[in-house]
Amino acid sequence: MATRALWTAVAITAAALASGGTATADQPGPRCDRGEFCAWPDRDYAGEPRRLDLESANPGECIPLGDGLVARSFVNNLTRDTTVFQGAACSTEAEFTTYPGKGTYVPDAPFVVRAIQVWGP
Repeated sequence: MATRALWTAVAITAAALASGGTATADQPGPRCDRGEFCAWPDRDYAGEPRRLDLESANPGECIPLGDGLVARSFVNNLTRDTTVFQGAACSTEAEFTTYPGKGTYVPDAPFVVRAIQVWGP
């Protein structure tokens, strides 16, 4: 009887995982090319993104997102780690967090982002 309950639980879990994976696979991801940091004004990558790359974002410098953009979702597809800041001047007095490069997706940022700093190699 315990074996039957175990197999029932395994079957239910497998069905739930299979159906959840299919729904996620059908949803298109945000468009942010390799070598870019992309920031969106709304959660879940909604709105017009701001795109930065290493030509426009010098490592070690504070880069305000500009044009009054306050990002609520972002993708770090740069090859380098990037720190996001709540303050436009990259102040550590407000919230800030570093995210690894090469494909970090944040659909709902833990705080609004107004500036970034890209780290060196």
